Amino acid sequence: MKIYTKTGDKGTTGLYTGERVAKDSQRVEAYGAVDEVTSVLGTARSQCKNTAVKKSIYDLQKLLMSLMAQLASLGSDSHYITSEHIKLLEQTIDQYDAQLPPLKDFLIPGDSIGAACLDQARTVTRRAERQVWRLARTEEVDELILLFLNRLSDLCFVLGRIENLS
Repeated sequence: MKIYTKTGDKGTTGLYTGERVAKDSQRVEAYGAVDEVTSVLGTARSQCKNTAVKKSIYDLQKLLMSLMAQLASLGSDSHYITSEHIKLLEQTIDQYDAQLPPLKDFLIPGDSIGAACLDQARTVTRRAERQVWRLARTEEVDELILLFLNRLSDLCFVLGRIENLS
């Protein structure tokens, strides 16, 4: 099978559910932004030293694949991201946060490569969240996707702090 299909040569792309949409549609921009988060998290995972942080990042990357599939689906009743995923993110944040000293100052990224990459993942996640909100103004978007992205940026922040302890 060839990697190129030529089906996008005219400025459209196929959604997960088969529909063709413009490559610059808000929906494609939204799941493209989430795809960027997945890639930045991959960079962070490759640079982190803390094995628990690396595992958490890997698990997040797998969940983001499901989130992208849900964003790339029209008219589907499939909900890949559930309230249980939101609870899992919150529990993970709480678990790591309990290991950290209280914050007294703003953090400046760069104390370690892994943590700096996680901070970049946090900011890219915030951008993806804004892009999904733009989409939600014109098309139906499952609220859980927005909650997931909001919690994910918080988790990236906490993971970066944990990584700095390594």
